[in-house]
This record gives sequence, C-alpha cells and structure tokens, in this order.
Amino acid sequence: MPSLASQANVILQGVVQVYKRGVCHMSRFSARVLFLIFPSLLGCPAWAQSSPPRVEVAKARNTNSAARITPISKQQLFGSISVSTRSQEARKFVELSLEKYENHIVDAALSNARRAIQKDPQFALGYAALALASLGSIPDSAALGRAKSLLPRTTPDEQLLIRWMTSISDRDLLPAISAMNDLLKRYPNNKHVLYILADWLYSLQDYDRSRQMLETVHQLDPDFPPALNLLGYAYIQTGTPDPAKAVSSLQRYAEVLPNSPNPQDSLGEVLRLSGDDQGSLEHYSAALQIDPTYISSRYGLGDTSTLMGNYLRARAEYDEAIAVANNPRDRSHSEFQKALVYFWEGQPTEGRKALDALNEEAQQQKEPYSQFEIGFGRAMLAADPSVELAQLRWLETWLQDPVDGLTEVDRDSSLAQVLRERTRISARRGELALAEASVRRLEHLADLSRDLLVANSYESARGYLLAAKGDLAEAVDELAADPRSLLVLEQLAATQEKIGNAPAAEAIRNRIKYLRAPTVEWYLLTTTPAAH
Repeated sequence: MPSLASQANVILQGVVQVYKRGVCHMSRFSARVLFLIFPSLLGCPAWAQSSPPRVEVAKARNTNSAARITPISKQQLFGSISVSTRSQEARKFVELSLEKYENHIVDAALSNARRAIQKDPQFALGYAALALASLGSIPDSAALGRAKSLLPRTTPDEQLLIRWMTSISDRDLLPAISAMNDLLKRYPNNKHVLYILADWLYSLQDYDRSRQMLETVHQLDPDFPPALNLLGYAYIQTGTPDPAKAVSSLQRYAEVLPNSPNPQDSLGEVLRLSGDDQGSLEHYSAALQIDPTYISSRYGLGDTSTLMGNYLRARAEYDEAIAVANNPRDRSHSEFQKALVYFWEGQPTEGRKALDALNEEAQQQKEPYSQFEIGFGRAMLAADPSVELAQLRWLETWLQDPVDGLTEVDRDSSLAQVLRERTRISARRGELALAEASVRRLEHLADLSRDLLVANSYESARGYLLAAKGDLAEAVDELAADPRSLLVLEQLAATQEKIGNAPAAEAIRNRIKYLRAPTVEWYLLTTTPAAH
C-alpha cells in the first residue's frame, strides 16, 4: 500500500479537477470527490451507482520548505509539531483544548483555548483552536480572524495546522486539503493528525473513508479515545452499518475513559440509533452520574423517551436540559425537541402552536441558529404544502443577505437546505417549474460557495426533480450524494425499487434504520408516508 502521504496527493489533484469543471450536473465529482481519497482503500457502498473518475497521483514535490526551516521555538505540540509560543503553559492549554475537541467536550475545549490566549495573546494556534472548537457551539469569527492575522509569525508546520483549522472554519476546501496533504507528509504516523482528518471526512459525510482512516489510527494506538469514539459512529453511518462493532468500540472507549461522561453519552446515542432504547437510557443516565450538567445526555434522555412513547418523561427530561443549558443554542434546541413531542403523541395542532411561539421568541432574541432550526422545522411540519412553501420563502429571504451571528458557511448550508426542501415539496406536487427554479438557485449557490455540503443539497434536489420527470437512472446518481438526509435516502430507495434494483433499495432502508432519532425528518418518514 502506498504511504498515506503519497495517497493524500490524490485528494488535492481530484479537487482541482472539480473546481476546473465547475459544479453543474457533476454528481460524480462534487460531494463524492472525496472518493478519490486513499484509492487503495476504496470500497463503494451497495447503493452507489457511479464510479469515481480516474486521477493520476501527483508527483512528490522536490522541495519541502517546512522540513528545511529551523523552528523558532522549542515548544512542540504533542511532542512533535513545533509551535511559535515561548509559553509552555500556552502550549499545554492548546494541547488540552485539542484533546477536549477530539473527545467532543466543547466547553472544555473552548475554555482551554481561551486560557492559552491569556497566557500568550500572540499565540496564533490558540486562536485557531478556539475558532475550531467554537464550531460545536457558536462560531467565534473574531478568533478566526485573529488566527489568520497572526499566521506569518508561526513556524512552518504550525502554519499548516492553522491553515487547516481556519480553512475548516471557512469550509474552504482546497487550502484545507492542501494543508492536510502536507501535514500527512510531515507526520504520517501522528495519530492526532490522522484523527483530525478522519473527523473532517466524517463531517463531510464521507463515513466510509472516515472509518478507514480511523482504523489506521486504531492500529497505531488501539486505546486512543477519540478514534474509539468516532469509530462507534462511523460503523453506524457507513453504507453497511455494523451496530455490533459500533457498540464494541464505544464500550472500549468507556473503559479507557471511565470518568468522562462522553463515552456514556455516545453509547446512549448509538444504542438508540440501533434500537436499544433501554440501554440508551441507562448510558445517558450513567453520563449524568459523572456530570449532572452534561447537556447532550440531558436532552438525550428526552429524545429516547420520545421514541419510546413515554412523553411525560420526555417533557420532564427536556425541562431539565433547559434548566442546565448554559448557552442559547442548547436551551433553544431542548425547547424545540420538547415542542416536537406534541407531534409524536398525535397533537400536531398543539405542536404547531408551540413552534409558532418558539419561532416568535427566537426572532425576538435574534439568535440565528435557533431561528433556523425552529423556522425550518416549523415549515416542514406545516399543516399543508402551501403553508410550508410560504414559510420556506420567508426563510430564503431571511438568508439571502448576511445574518448577524451566522457564519457565511452556515448561512449557505442553511439556505441550501431550504431550497432542497422547496424542491422536494414542489416536485412532489407536480410543480416542476418551481422545482426547476429552486434547483437553478441551488446550482448558483453551490458554484459560488464551493462547499461540498451545499453541493450535496444541490445534487439531491436535482435528484428529486429528475425523479419527478421520470429520469430515474440519473435521479439515483444524484440522490446518492446526500447520505444524511432521511427523506433523500427514502426517495433514493423508492427510485431504486422503480428501476428494479431491489437489493440496493433494501441496503438503503437498512441504512435508514440506523438513523433513528426524534427529528422532524424521522417523524415525517415514519408517521406521514405522504410526506415522501
């Protein structure tokens, strides 16, 4: 097998080709350009219909400036990456921040990054770590800007890491891949470098490639906690879910970190995804025994109780989550999930009243992430398609221009989801002109943003339109671009059935089974068949 560094060259070369070709009608390129990563590990899921383009591996560079330049500091991140700070404490706090980030402990990641900056206000990596960790909460655009401005003061390898972090925050694909490519050349056996790539691939919905990278990390260190955690999710999210491996990996994660709430929280979530609700409750409760304020386990108990039909307990658990929430987004999310309980118990009118009230409150508070979650869910759960389309038009107008507190990346992604949903509804109603207009709008947005997740929404929206027009073979190829949307996957399964590919349809529905959560899409999928 070629070295990871050699294989990584394929990433950049493939993406360059994508950018040269543009995003129009390129399902085989845009979201799934990541299939070009590590070709010797390539293994497409059963439902994928097209093969990735052949891309030659780029020749290795003759020079490596990062290797020739003497570091300006003796401080080394994780014992190997030279960094620019002269403060040992600042370096340690960044290490702690990244370790907490790897373990999905957002608040601790944020607080340690802030401590690093306090110890050294000129430490660019401290600001980059803060910007990266803030993506799990409220994005810190000031820290992102400061990291960029301080970049020239850093060591060569530190620059690679900062460029990767800031590009991730911006979702600027080419520099992110370029920086990661160079990092892999420099540190092919560094588990932290390999892990953050796997984590990034996972966030880009390339679950199979993420799993393969995580298994490489696992070979380097069988007890590396972040890899054990993310492997648990990757084994569930891949094209061929393996719940036994997922649970086994997370059980080992809990053994390695017995005093952390996150392993128990992860087990609670994955067991619920797997259909073991009682086990889910037990592990969420175990997480709260370790940390009573662990917010995701608080509302996780509400989520599992909802799916069990125990609505009284669900509301009580959401109330507890609301009480311990320490930021507007967590509080709003718990309130949103509590409002959805009305729908699950068969009271949609009361549910819409609750969502209307939350929507008004979110607009008054001007917390954009809450506004979008509530507004988008409210639209999808509207009483009839005409009302939904009207509410989607309002969201589209709101997202047309910059929104205070909402990053441009998240604004683009949110707008793409709105346009994809409008395409789905209008295509289902036979309003093909409106569907085509939405797809064109999405195509333009994907071209401007160069964001793979936006491109996924564009492709899957185009799949809805093609299916409505009867072009089923091409619809399958487009719909396969988005492996996270339940409604897209169900449309993909139905389309596979129509073209006579029953095994592929069965594989997709098996995958859907392991995305079980009390979300708006799961509700529409499981209780209102007409919605899809």
